[in-house]
Amino acid sequence: MTKYIVQGGHPLFGEVEISGAKNAAVAIIPAALLVDGVCRIENIPQISDVTLSLKILEHLGAGIRVINRHTVEIDASRIRSTRTSYELARKMRASYYLIGSLLGRFGQAEVAMPGGCNFGVRPIDQHVKGFTALGAKVMVEGGFINASTETGRLKGANIYLDVVSVGATMNIMMAAVRAEGNTVIENAAKEPHIVDLANFLNSMGANIRGAGTDTIKIQGVDRLRGGSYAIIPDQIEAGTYMAAVAATGGQILVKNIIPKHMDCITAKLVEMGVEVEEREDTLLVRRSGPLQKANVKTMPYPGFPTDMQPQITTVLCLAEGTSLVTESVWNNRYRYVDELKRMGASIQVDDKTAVVEGVDHLTGAPIQACDLRAGAALVIAALAAKGESEISCVQYIERGYEDIVTKLQGLGASIRTVEVPGESEELEAHIG
Repeated sequence: MTKYIVQGGHPLFGEVEISGAKNAAVAIIPAALLVDGVCRIENIPQISDVTLSLKILEHLGAGIRVINRHTVEIDASRIRSTRTSYELARKMRASYYLIGSLLGRFGQAEVAMPGGCNFGVRPIDQHVKGFTALGAKVMVEGGFINASTETGRLKGANIYLDVVSVGATMNIMMAAVRAEGNTVIENAAKEPHIVDLANFLNSMGANIRGAGTDTIKIQGVDRLRGGSYAIIPDQIEAGTYMAAVAATGGQILVKNIIPKHMDCITAKLVEMGVEVEEREDTLLVRRSGPLQKANVKTMPYPGFPTDMQPQITTVLCLAEGTSLVTESVWNNRYRYVDELKRMGASIQVDDKTAVVEGVDHLTGAPIQACDLRAGAALVIAALAAKGESEISCVQYIERGYEDIVTKLQGLGASIRTVEVPGESEELEAHIG
């Protein structure tokens, strides 16, 4: 079992390069199944979710050629199966994107039910609603989601999502690009990774308009050709390093970002007393004075992202005064709070609201990650705390953060990995 050992209390200084977006990569890789030719995908993050995604495609019969650490070529022209590996698919929530891509390409899909998650219920009813509207019959049998069409090809339809769902928006988009006729998705989510998926598909020959707005229009095409595409930088990874310097103090240059994607996070940090200087594709982030209290409510994009909620809550633990954090996207996303309390944080949770009383400092302690973003929050807490912290279950963190230990070391953090013999861990599907 791998653990992180952190000696806290060191301000962060230096530069950090942001990797490709995890939430885009885990959709774009399955979307490669829609393409008849060879896809070259660049700026892929080196994270365990990507490794799993590529293994699933390889199991289906796709040719995977690794060009370098961040570039792969995917050839889905000889897919031999539309049934995914149960063992692989159950390990990541984003495996549900395989339903939309396989259904769109072959008119059928058998995808193992994605693994559970550690905060709230993530139903796929809006996904199913979209697939059904496109002419598919969807059933759950023997741990698999079975989707099929009688004719072998979906038909375009108008689909209104009852709730704004990132996953459903992306899945329906994938299913519809090769459908017969036109599809309109209303009340669509607007996140940057939805736009990135649309741009990827369009670069391969799809006809998608309106991604990034609440109405997406898709004109079905007969086939998608091969091509090259580079994934956008990771908004949440960048926000996590910004939150880290907010908690510890210091100054860092966050490189390879799209500043507009960061506005929702930047605005809140500035309100808390953090200085942020925007440049063309970098942000200079510094904090030298005291942190100020703030109220945060998570919202669909362009609001404050739910995937940054644990990190910002951790920073607010060190702010002067009382802050309120409201989680409006998922239920039960405060499981990490007990770990912060072990470090001296003062937080009271009532349903979807956390009341955070700022404290003078946090103290190092043995702590355990329970999901991806909660794990990142605990790393931030350990970096800011007095004394040593030992973080376990770090496999969750490595699902979405490439080389986090090396990158933090480059900023002057005292963090290292240790292997603890005789203990085992299993990669489960705790998403963020």
